[in-house]
Amino acid sequence: MANRQQKPGSIWHTTTVESAREYQQAYDQSNIIATTAGQKRTYDVARHQSPSRLDETMPHKRTLPQPPFMNHAPRLSASSIEFADGSVVSSQPTEYSQRRAFPSTPTASIDPLLSLSHPVYKLPQQLVANFTSSGIRIIYPWQKQCLLGPGLLDGEKNLVYSAPTGGGKSLVADVLMLKRVFGERDAKAMLVLPYVALVQEKVRWLRNVVNGISRQSLGQQDRGEKLWAQRADRDTIRVVGFYRGSKVRATWSDFDIAVCTIEKANSLVNTAISDCNISKLQSVVLDECHMIDDGYRGYLLELLTTKLLCLEQSIQIVAMSATLTNIDLLKRWLQGHSYQTHYRPVPIEEHLVYEGKIYPAGTTAALLKTVVKLDQRTQTSQTQASQSRLPHVRAIRPSQHKELKDPVRNAVVALANETARAGFGALVFSSSRAGCESDAILISRAMPALEEVDLDIQEKRLDLLGELRSLTTGLDPNLERTIPFGVAFHHAGLTTEERDLIANAYDAGVLKVCVATCSLAAGINLPARRVILHSARMGRDLVGPAMLRQMRGRAGRKGKDEVGETYLCCRQHDLEDVVDLMHADLPRISSCLISDQRRIQKALLEVIAIRLATSRESLDHYVSKTMLAYSTESHFIQENIEASLRNLKMSGFITTDEDGNFQATLLGKAIVASALDPEDGVFIHHELQKALKGFVMDGDMHVLYSFTPIPDLENFAVNWRIFWNEVQQLDDSGHRVLISVGLSPGMLNRMALGGTLKETTPEEKDLARRYYRFYLALQLRDLCNEVPIHRVAQKYEMPRGVVQTLSQNCEGFAVGMIKFCEIMEWGAMAAALDHFSDRLKAGAKSDLLALAKITFVKSRTARVFWDNGYKSVAAVANADPNELLPILMQAQPNKVRLEAKDEEKYKEKLLAKAKVITDSANRLWQIEMQQDIEEE
Repeated sequence: MANRQQKPGSIWHTTTVESAREYQQAYDQSNIIATTAGQKRTYDVARHQSPSRLDETMPHKRTLPQPPFMNHAPRLSASSIEFADGSVVSSQPTEYSQRRAFPSTPTASIDPLLSLSHPVYKLPQQLVANFTSSGIRIIYPWQKQCLLGPGLLDGEKNLVYSAPTGGGKSLVADVLMLKRVFGERDAKAMLVLPYVALVQEKVRWLRNVVNGISRQSLGQQDRGEKLWAQRADRDTIRVVGFYRGSKVRATWSDFDIAVCTIEKANSLVNTAISDCNISKLQSVVLDECHMIDDGYRGYLLELLTTKLLCLEQSIQIVAMSATLTNIDLLKRWLQGHSYQTHYRPVPIEEHLVYEGKIYPAGTTAALLKTVVKLDQRTQTSQTQASQSRLPHVRAIRPSQHKELKDPVRNAVVALANETARAGFGALVFSSSRAGCESDAILISRAMPALEEVDLDIQEKRLDLLGELRSLTTGLDPNLERTIPFGVAFHHAGLTTEERDLIANAYDAGVLKVCVATCSLAAGINLPARRVILHSARMGRDLVGPAMLRQMRGRAGRKGKDEVGETYLCCRQHDLEDVVDLMHADLPRISSCLISDQRRIQKALLEVIAIRLATSRESLDHYVSKTMLAYSTESHFIQENIEASLRNLKMSGFITTDEDGNFQATLLGKAIVASALDPEDGVFIHHELQKALKGFVMDGDMHVLYSFTPIPDLENFAVNWRIFWNEVQQLDDSGHRVLISVGLSPGMLNRMALGGTLKETTPEEKDLARRYYRFYLALQLRDLCNEVPIHRVAQKYEMPRGVVQTLSQNCEGFAVGMIKFCEIMEWGAMAAALDHFSDRLKAGAKSDLLALAKITFVKSRTARVFWDNGYKSVAAVANADPNELLPILMQAQPNKVRLEAKDEEKYKEKLLAKAKVITDSANRLWQIEMQQDIEEE
């Protein structure tokens, strides 16, 4: 990146030998500063000075030339952790040297029903083989008992079940869902997940599971479609991911298994009911179903499920979670079977870390006893406290480094370092993005020096750095500092590609420590030998019991770890709240439909718009199928329905015909089709109505503004000085757009000078939304004009991941806006927006749209191809991959001079990418030629 050219990162531009010498000198000098003895220690000495429970023998290290590295910060010595009796090494076997005694899973020879090949499950042989190749050779007894529940394998009953994180709960749902898909040729299934990362991960998993399974092998013959209507993949099981920002449009006919976010699943079901295609749906799986209680988006799960329950067809609904309490409520609502288990294949030991002491928190009694003594300690003198024998199991020595004087930070570094030095993985949760990066840097400075790391691992870390550097966003400078020591951070400020590379490297053992924000606990499957919580806060607020359980549940990796450990670090002022949190019961879930009047309005508007319920009787029937009806008094529900219907009429969303039946207006239908909330729909309607009266067509800004999602007022920040500077540089067309949407240059000037934007009245909130949208539209303008994500992030002082998410969200929002205009019968507006949507996807100008359809050829890369004479798909298709190699090297964001061996590896990777590009171009070219033939 440009702002780092003169920094120590220039060491990457020297040879390996030169940089190794430079690093060794810096390392020797830094160790003189960092160690108390004034000498550099060998690994063996360091290990004896730093007692550890993780006392398995480390892999043999070879003495080899050191790889290049840029971090010249002084090294740190992690504090040692001693046992309660003062010993450095325990004389007793620990869980790291011998497996804990707990009941192991019986084998299939003892219980044949633990094998998925057993006839009772009636699974295809190829599916069982795919499960086996994925590591699932036998199932757990609880999974067997759950699957054999009444009517489940035949799809006759719904199921709601709860199992701990890491307990294998997904497999039960996978088996039931796949049985429904394999049952009929046209059967479809839907799997609903709360986060995009989980959707992407599940798509990869399911594609591997169904690989090689054809409809013909299942005995399902082709129904004789016309040749021109047949798909090339018509005989395969098609798994497709649907989420905002995905490149796939939500078409019901293009999948057999749809893996969706909550919002996309609800929209997909609305479309299918409206188009009368829903009859093919046989199975719906609701993962993390406890989120139905989430105040922001959980109610959509209730809407989705209620619509399915209202259909006159058999759809098996499978709901699962690791944090369900009142499972009986869900059982009654779904009219199905329920199952609960507390089994974990890898047991977890939980600890509280307080003032450098580690206390067991395995049982409520032990925890309460610890709290009492801790409270006594805070009320007695230091002498009395030292005489009191608190039930701690280990103690972390204070650090002599000023960076680690804080006992919590010192504990985090010591615990992570101890885990990594024994060759295991540690997952550290921090309360913020800045905290993630700070913790990662400190931990990396205390990790084993480069000479202590096996060359194979070090080379893999350098390969990881090379892959991160080759991304269009370049290499994050902090990751460049931490990754060589086996440490990385993972948060929403990173791009999707960066997070994927880091997660894969951590899962493969290349990285030993991953520092993440709390959202990672539910957002992706990254288990660890040890989970360390820097605090129990997410931002300023304490996490809830469910989130705490999610984080702690990541401890213990099946197949790699025999046990798991969690350590929750706590400050004195948080002690009482943290202890209460650690032994708090999980909250009981409840319906969110009437906690906000807008939610019940959205529920009613949706079913009226898709004509699932149009009379008052059918609406009452629909509401009786909600979870709300099973937990709230009927008269209170009726009052909310009456008030909501009145508001929907007043807002112009619905009308009544002469028979008293409800009908959605064009506006109501447009809001539902574009997946907007009613309140946001009113705002968008007014915005587009203004645009119809004076749409600025001689520039891009008005289209881009229309494609920009409505920002959340409570969680959005604007740099007003940057905003003002960008507006000053707008051309005449851009200034007319600014005025057209109702913004004032004078107001922007006042805000840049420190003014305040009021957001009290509805009118003030709408005005704030317009300012915020325009600010985001400016960023979208740069992205569509081929400015790389990292440059846009620098320009607007925003994390790169946030800018990338904006780009992805705008793609989904744009599709919604086009639908909105089509249903409102604004044909010209819809055509104008649709014409520009391809540029939004490509992140490029109009001349590059054809090239941008090629795999790996987007934005900057497409421009480099164009400038080098490859201006059409046909030109790329007919190119030799070796001819594209120098062009791909030119397209890389950072030009690095590498050693000969690394240069060859780098070229090999780019050549492989070039082959993928030419293959993709060939497929697109063949499609183009086929279309030309058909048109003739």
